[in-house]
Amino acid sequence: MNKVNFQNSRGLNIVGNLNSVDSNTVIIMAHGFTSNKASRGRFDKLAEALNKAGYDALAIDFSGCGESDDDFLTVEKEVDDLNSAIQFVKSKGYERIALYGHSLGSLICLKCYSNEIVTMVLSGALTGPMKYNWDEFYTKEQMQELEEKGYLTEHTPKEVRKKVLVDKQILKDFEMINQENLLRDVNCPVLIIHGNNDEEEKQLYERSKSAMTLLSNDSKLKVIDGADHSFLEHFRILVVLTIDWYKKHLN
Repeated sequence: MNKVNFQNSRGLNIVGNLNSVDSNTVIIMAHGFTSNKASRGRFDKLAEALNKAGYDALAIDFSGCGESDDDFLTVEKEVDDLNSAIQFVKSKGYERIALYGHSLGSLICLKCYSNEIVTMVLSGALTGPMKYNWDEFYTKEQMQELEEKGYLTEHTPKEVRKKVLVDKQILKDFEMINQENLLRDVNCPVLIIHGNNDEEEKQLYERSKSAMTLLSNDSKLKVIDGADHSFLEHFRILVVLTIDWYKKHLN
């Protein structure tokens, strides 16, 4: 694994893990909300499987996450970071680019689609507006901080980065997704993978069902029975589905 650095359009340093087997094809991996390029070990395992299948894999830390430069988290900034990663791999001479996104990272992948993207796989996908009750996720003190400062601090003591700054805007961004606008121009085959074992996945799945009417005919929607939004207990199945998809659409 090589650590790589490149800049986004805002001049901030983005850090990634590039797992290379000298392929001319690379899969860029976009992590979920307030996570990082390891994605609780999931992206490390997936990168290993991608390498075995003959593909290079680049997992990035969005700005304000992991080892990348400090920033307040918004969807717009993460889109810029992923677009910068796409430019970075092009500068390295990769001929084919695919995307993998988990949770919020799936929304970022869809927003970064261009005809240079051959295919994408999205797990726990966010394809339409989701209304979360943030009081269930954050403490009273954090919600007060959000009200007073326009951002809240998420403490992550077990991670490389000890705190993540969540902009008020990103919490609104979840609700403001226009599915038709988001998917209208996405022409590549997309595999969407959901679980059915928690309320969040069930709601996301309903949005993905309507997303399928807007995506290309060779796109697919799969459900892993018993998986929750993290997929941690069912990640081996997810990896098999993902690798099979890339082999079908990249070879």
